Amino acid sequence: MTHCRFGEEKMMLHFESDYMEGCHPAILKKLEEINYEKNTGYGFDKYCASAAEKIKAACGKPDAKVHFLIGGTQTNSTVIRALLRPSFGVVCVDTGHIAWHEAGAIEASGHKVLPITGVDGKITAEQLDTYVRMFYKDENWEHEVRPGMVYISHPTEWGTLYSKKELQDLHAVCQKYKIPFFIDGARLGYGLAAYDTDVTLQDLADCCDVFYIGGTKVGALLGEAVVFTDPSLEQDFFTIRKMSGAVLAKSWIIGVQFDVLFTDDNYLKISKNAIDTAMAIKKGLLAKGLDMYLDSPTNQQFFTVTDEEVKRIQTFAGYGFMTKPNETHSVIRFCTSWATAMSDVDALISHF
Repeated sequence: MTHCRFGEEKMMLHFESDYMEGCHPAILKKLEEINYEKNTGYGFDKYCASAAEKIKAACGKPDAKVHFLIGGTQTNSTVIRALLRPSFGVVCVDTGHIAWHEAGAIEASGHKVLPITGVDGKITAEQLDTYVRMFYKDENWEHEVRPGMVYISHPTEWGTLYSKKELQDLHAVCQKYKIPFFIDGARLGYGLAAYDTDVTLQDLADCCDVFYIGGTKVGALLGEAVVFTDPSLEQDFFTIRKMSGAVLAKSWIIGVQFDVLFTDDNYLKISKNAIDTAMAIKKGLLAKGLDMYLDSPTNQQFFTVTDEEVKRIQTFAGYGFMTKPNETHSVIRFCTSWATAMSDVDALISHF
């Protein structure tokens, strides 16, 4: 996905992504308060420890292991590198972030991405079971890259969500074949805050072996919190992080942010704004006659427009380009965040 880019003097509205703002004011205030404190490095500080305890409590996983990393691609590649043996690959949907928008980061770590064709950004337990079962039915499987773990994102790249049952079924298949189930939660707050979801943070933690809680796109300056719900998989993870350049000396900066986000349910509370504004965009643009590409219940809203209309949109708003369904149309994305103003949503709708 690429973003519409042009000079600020021409820009009126920003809906390119959900990481355009700095951070939630409560985080900024806390960072200012502790700016002159002396803190231990590499994540061995009181703020990382406090945030980890709050995250484990929110997940209902007192024995989980929590690590703080910097960004999504780094987190995906580091977790996958840590969990896979050299000859193993990672199964994901063909539109998964690791297969689509990470510039071969997984392959650069020595592991192959094994894509499965999905629908609306998701794969089913039946598809996964068939894929792994047929792999081992091939008499030549030892000459091939073995499916060693499964990766999904929640929400998906297309803003869609897995149900609790879908997650449980995928996890069951992974357990059947004894392979780890990893969930990318870069936009997890917006999935948990969606109006009709039946998945809570505890549900998600129950349905996987490792996942991460996105901060970069959900109110933090930067940072992701990796949660190993299966502590046995966490062995040597710090060292592998270090090998991967994924240990921040000032890790307490990330710990402080997650400590704030997981105080008084802030993570979920601030995420609701993205859903409210995204649903307003959906309702408003559908009323204006735009064609919705697919029905997303989260902060990413996708519409099919003519290429001529794209040129007009560029005069008043930034957006994300997704794909071209044909020679004359494009699928574009309007993305909201914890900080999106409803007045900007109203202004966007008024231009159509």
